[in-house]
Amino acid sequence: MKIRFTALAVAALLVMPAAWAQSKAEGAADAPPMKIGVVNMQVAIGSTAEGKQAAAELQSQFAPRQNELDTLRKQIEDVQNRLRTGETTLSDEEKARLARQGDQLSRTYQRKQQESQDDFNDAQQEIVNGIGRKMMDILDQYSKEKGYAVVLDSSSPQTPVMYASNAVDITQDVIHLYDQDHPLKTAAAAAPKPAAPKP
Repeated sequence: MKIRFTALAVAALLVMPAAWAQSKAEGAADAPPMKIGVVNMQVAIGSTAEGKQAAAELQSQFAPRQNELDTLRKQIEDVQNRLRTGETTLSDEEKARLARQGDQLSRTYQRKQQESQDDFNDAQQEIVNGIGRKMMDILDQYSKEKGYAVVLDSSSPQTPVMYASNAVDITQDVIHLYDQDHPLKTAAAAAPKPAAPKP
């Protein structure tokens, strides 16, 4: 009797996992497959019409500062050339004066370059954050409509994507939807229309 009961218990234990696995497989067949997408947010933000326009405006905004840095660099090079070519002909006083002038120009150049770089980075980050916030709304809506369970950012070091098929890359779709939802305001559209001439 004990042997028969033990054999039945062992048989029941062996059948239960198989039945559980089968019911799990049947349930998985009913559920839609999990879709995973990949988006390169850096490329997406920079490739939108708004991103391209903002980048061009940023370059033109910082162009005068870049020109000032170029002028300073040329002055430093000029002083260095004068010191090099006048090694044997210049007086010690003139050499010392040129060396001081070169040091002062170099310090000014480094300070202005650092300030310009910091200001540029801050302005660029502000643009990226502004477009990025709007793009997250687009991405959220797109992912829900297309049934994506997970979307990874391939440009982020926090989510390294070792391989992604082009079939799961939704970057171009997101750029297209962003440009549709956030069209650029042209100068002609933004300008007020002239009043109609009075008869």
